[in-house]
Amino acid sequence: MNRFRVLHVTEFNYDGPVSESYNQVHLRPRDDARQICLSFRLRTDPVAQPAAHRDYFGNWVHHFNILHKHERLRIEAESVVMVSDPSPLFSDSLSLAELDGRRSELMEEFYEYLVPTAYVPNTTQLVELVRGAEEKGGGTATGFALAVTALIYERFRYEKGATQVHSSVEDVLREGAGVCQDFAHLLLALARMRGLPGRYVSGYLAPSSPGKKESDMEEVRGGLSSHAWAEIFIAGAGWLGLDPTLGQPVSQQHIHLAYGRDYGDVAPVRGVYRGHAGQRLSVDVRVRPALDDEGCEHLQETCATPAPPPRPEEPPQQQ
Repeated sequence: MNRFRVLHVTEFNYDGPVSESYNQVHLRPRDDARQICLSFRLRTDPVAQPAAHRDYFGNWVHHFNILHKHERLRIEAESVVMVSDPSPLFSDSLSLAELDGRRSELMEEFYEYLVPTAYVPNTTQLVELVRGAEEKGGGTATGFALAVTALIYERFRYEKGATQVHSSVEDVLREGAGVCQDFAHLLLALARMRGLPGRYVSGYLAPSSPGKKESDMEEVRGGLSSHAWAEIFIAGAGWLGLDPTLGQPVSQQHIHLAYGRDYGDVAPVRGVYRGHAGQRLSVDVRVRPALDDEGCEHLQETCATPAPPPRPEEPPQQQ
């Protein structure tokens, strides 16, 4: 069991004064059988009083408003999370033939995780990939899910800038590349086409060892930023977490914030404001063990380095 401290800083710098800023964030980690959020603090500059509620999927949602004029907005979320190892992979899995016989039952229970969405459309371009995963999956639902995960990792390049935050599965198939957000959507599209319920998971990927430096994280595609993967429901066993960006099941290093049908349900930060000013967006994420070598809690705060200006209406893509 690992204890992590997460610092997630989002900063908007505007070209001129703006006002009436209304914001919603999914930045508090969930609590479940594998993970417990021990503490959470949300701060903003200018200062606001966030209110919280749980959404349809059970995720924590905080929202806040800044009505007066301002030229900068900083959102800082700090969490301490206890994460345990995921359950072992299921040895006895539902066969694909049995899955076909339960499609109506699963559709009734998991409708929102089976129907197409704007990010995860049902397209005939997926048929070849589905058939390839069926051949490699050994005829079981778990085997199929694992094969799809490996297939995405092998066939698609991780490339920042190949897609943008509103890209769908069709864009990823056309480009042959994307980031973790795209690969999670692609995994969901393939699973749902085969009749397996799937949900999008937003979160973080922690360093694999306490002493790892940031430069060493290059081997982890999508590390040191917000991350995304998918969970596939296997009847009789439960939800199986899979990370197609890494080509493998999730591990103790995966810290999840929220889940939904796709990215649109769980965007970490979303907001609008009144004004004609453009904006520069920067995002800085730090995930560290909550205890240092002397057994003390510590996390040095960092300042985000501004990224190239995105289009004003676009939130950051999950990497």
